[in-house]
Order: sequence, then structure tokens, then C-alpha cells
Amino acid sequence: MSEADAIDRADEPVTVSSLVADLRDLGVEAGDTLLVHSSTSALGWVSGGPLAVIDAFQEVLTDAGTLVMPTHTTQYTDPADWEAPPVPDDWVDSIRESRPPYRPEVTPTRGMGAIPECFRNYPDVVRSCHPQYSFAAWGGAADAVVTDHGLDDPLGENSPLARVYDRDGDVLLLGVGHDSNTSFHLSEHRADFQKERTVSTAPILEDGHRVDVEISDLETSTADFDALGSAFEREVGLVSGAVGAATARLASQRALVDFAVEWFEAHRRPDGP
Repeated sequence: MSEADAIDRADEPVTVSSLVADLRDLGVEAGDTLLVHSSTSALGWVSGGPLAVIDAFQEVLTDAGTLVMPTHTTQYTDPADWEAPPVPDDWVDSIRESRPPYRPEVTPTRGMGAIPECFRNYPDVVRSCHPQYSFAAWGGAADAVVTDHGLDDPLGENSPLARVYDRDGDVLLLGVGHDSNTSFHLSEHRADFQKERTVSTAPILEDGHRVDVEISDLETSTADFDALGSAFEREVGLVSGAVGAATARLASQRALVDFAVEWFEAHRRPDGP
């Protein structure tokens, strides 16, 4: 949606104060640990753009709460596997060898949207050190959530997703569908079904030098996440409402993850979704 379209469709601008009211009406409270997946365009015309959204989250959660967002950098996955778009085969080695090292302080996100990209630059936000699947966090437990993000299985037990689970946090899908819910990847690691693994390398900065590190991970899939999310809504339920012009869904991350473990074990075939 273009900015002109957003203006034409809106009766009034979305503001920090209106977002604060909407988030509180939805059930977000001070002191919560909140993992957010978001679409800026779905919110309507926001006065101040992504900054207004982040300011609203911080006002609602307060310093006692913790705001978490994925800040993934899939430009550091294996270029041989890229599909949207693919690159020529004879580029792959050059890309692997020439990529600057991942640096959590400066490396931009890819495909995450404007809100996480803005959030990673906010004061007092800390970002995990995984070169492919980092998360950023702000608030009382920010360091506890993003520290010690393991290189292997970056969406598994040694990930910020598992630390949100430990804190009994919530997931907010803000204008996006269940296919964006990264917490379901934690369930993939925990569920008992036949799995394939991948190995890739990515460059990081270590003692001032570029170093390629090896990353072992599950071969994950989001192909059935929408079906899984719909089943969760039918069988467990969540809170749904409007934040700005966006449909917002709020649910316990533990409930989502635990339900998804059982769902995967019942629905995933040995050869995948």
C-alpha cells in the first residue's frame, strides 16, 4: 500500500497515544515480556512511522517489561540456497568470500520490515550475536533474552525464543499472519518427528578479524504455519483486536509452542509438511 493509499483509507492518523490505548485494550501490560512480529503498512498512516510504534510499546511495557523483535539477517545464509531471488551459480563463492562480517551494532535486517529495522537502532536496545537469526530486545530482561544465542540451532533451545518461553512471555502478531510466528520454529526443535539438518557458514567479527563460523541447523519450514495457527485459534484461542488499522493477535508464547509441538507430531510427515 502506498502512503497516498494509506492516507485515503484513514479517517485520522494513528498516533503514539492511540497506539498506547489500543495495545492496553488488547491486553498488553506493564512488565510483560512481549515478542512482536509486525507490519508497518497494516497499521494505517502512522504519525512518526516506526518510531511512534516503538515509543508506544515502550510506554505500555515500561522499563519493567521487555520488548523483543526478530532482527534476522538472511543475507548471511548460504547463497547457494537463495530462491527469492536466486543468484547465478558462479556468484556463490564470490558472495561467500566477500560478505563483510556480521556485526550486531550495524548490520541491517533483511525482510523484517521497518519496525524491527528501526528498533535495532534504538537507545538501550541489545541485539544477539547470531549472524543469521538475531533478535533485539529492550527493557528489564533484554540482556537475559539475547545473551548466549547459540550458533547451532539458532531458533532452538539456546535462542532468545527459548528465553522468552522461560519468562512466560507473550507473542503479538501485529498486522501479520501465523506464517510470521517464529516461536513455531522453537516447536519444530522440540517436536518428535523426522528432521533434516543443514550446515552453512557465515562471517563474524572476532578479535577484529573476519572469521567464517559453521552453523548447524534444522531444515525448518513455514509451509504449514497458517494451518497450525488456525488450529490454535480454534482449539485454544487468543486475544484478537485492532491496533491502529491492523488486526492484532495476542497469545501466550508457552501455549503456542506447547500446542505446536503436539500439532507437528500429529501432522508432520517424515518427509516434511
